[in-house]
Amino acid sequence: MFNWIGLIQVVIIVAMLWLFYRSFIKNTQSEKLVRGLLGLAGLWASSFVLSWVHLDLLAAFLHWTALFLSLSLIVVFQPELRKFMALMGNIQGWRRVFRAGVVQSKDTAALDAIVSAVEYMSGKKTGALIVFPSSLDESAIDKKGVAIDARITSELLLTIFFNKTPLHDGAVIIENNRVAYAGAILPLSQNNLNWKYGTRHRAALGMSEVSRATVLVVSEESGDISIAEKGKFTKYDDAKKLRAKLEKVLNK
Repeated sequence: MFNWIGLIQVVIIVAMLWLFYRSFIKNTQSEKLVRGLLGLAGLWASSFVLSWVHLDLLAAFLHWTALFLSLSLIVVFQPELRKFMALMGNIQGWRRVFRAGVVQSKDTAALDAIVSAVEYMSGKKTGALIVFPSSLDESAIDKKGVAIDARITSELLLTIFFNKTPLHDGAVIIENNRVAYAGAILPLSQNNLNWKYGTRHRAALGMSEVSRATVLVVSEESGDISIAEKGKFTKYDDAKKLRAKLEKVLNK
């Protein structure tokens, strides 16, 4: 008998799962874990179907294969599993999801400071790496570095990335429109990059691959300004486009 209440519940569950997948999992390393879990679920379901039609040998084979792969999944996807569990407990990330569409006040002072510092460093060919977390699992960052918790100013950013300071080789972490950490160590991408990309670019790309963070990088060799998102680089030559992009990043 058709049950409207049951159908509505199923639709709500599917919508919640899709929202979680789109907000936290899509285009991150944890997506591989989800695909593995879906594959295992398919094997388990197939084993029950085969058993129901009395194909007991095939059913037993799929059952034990799924059991073996379940154990293997824990070992193979251990880093992704750890990040996935961190995402599940990320209270700030969940708040961002439920606050989507809510108009927030714009912090133009922080935006002005970042754009000014980045343009100056680009002209002077000073390397820089700035991370803007978005639904970020903290385990994605290898080492957060030194806690700063200071208001964003161009002078502060220029001082941190000055090549004579101890923290200049690491990344700056921006949280709640403040400089939260400096000298952070990010995971390096394992992809084959163009020879012109150095460690900063590999770190920026790696961070964007394992999280939904937006990472800005200034090349020390060329002064080029690029932003890494979802495992891809976008180069910004135009100051207005860079400002518009950073405005969206800071106020999302």
